[in-house]
Amino acid sequence: MVVQDIFIYPIKSLGGIRLDQAEVEEKGFKYDRRWMLIDSEGLFVSQRTYPKLALLGVELTPEGLLVYQKKRQHDSILIPYTLAPGEEVSVVVWDDTMKARLLAEQYDQWFSEFLDKEVRLVIMPESTRRAVSPKYAVNAEAVSFADGMPYLLIGQESLEDLNRRLDQPVPMDRFRPNIVFSGGEAFQEDSLQKIQIGEVAFQIVKPCARCVMTTVNQNTAETSKEPLKTLASYRTVGSKVFFGQNMVALGEGVVRIGDKIEVLN
Repeated sequence: MVVQDIFIYPIKSLGGIRLDQAEVEEKGFKYDRRWMLIDSEGLFVSQRTYPKLALLGVELTPEGLLVYQKKRQHDSILIPYTLAPGEEVSVVVWDDTMKARLLAEQYDQWFSEFLDKEVRLVIMPESTRRAVSPKYAVNAEAVSFADGMPYLLIGQESLEDLNRRLDQPVPMDRFRPNIVFSGGEAFQEDSLQKIQIGEVAFQIVKPCARCVMTTVNQNTAETSKEPLKTLASYRTVGSKVFFGQNMVALGEGVVRIGDKIEVLN
């Protein structure tokens, strides 16, 4: 098994970025889901409710995050990595409430105009510790604005297995993984417990339950019943549909495309 792809999603629920290598931090890869859009109540905004967010791409530049409309790339905004901290606010991601910092109103305005909804952009300061659920944490880890876990691992063979069952194959971007590996068998990740990737050991802690975000075409923002309908036909346990495995990092370091995945369990 070898690392095939590495992805980060700097702003929660916007487009992902493929990297050749990434820095492993406790909360997730560096820059991964450290920014987020919230509504007037402080609740996170995602493609579940606003599929149009899929049409916003993000790039890492030396100066900051470049966010652009995929269909109108000249319509963009640059968000510096370091900004004077704004007002502290409470934000909500699922069952968790945590502190975040507002950024300048010019960013709020740009995103609000795009969505035709009033939203604000926030950043997670280093001082904010949002705990991973004690049920799954290994060393009382913290997590970013991700749904609940710092890392998501999926095997390419698992996607191939799904696509063989679909009339229209889907790309991996429907599932928003952090690490995709080649080699092994379909759903090999389900049998792993502890692995070494490059410099870092990871603990697999729980399968990832999937939602309607997998039905959003990341290039067009169109929605359908697939691939969730087909996935549910053979990957349902209880009332949840599983695809991919969530992990926590047991240390820090760098992982790279081409790194071998060593099984430690």
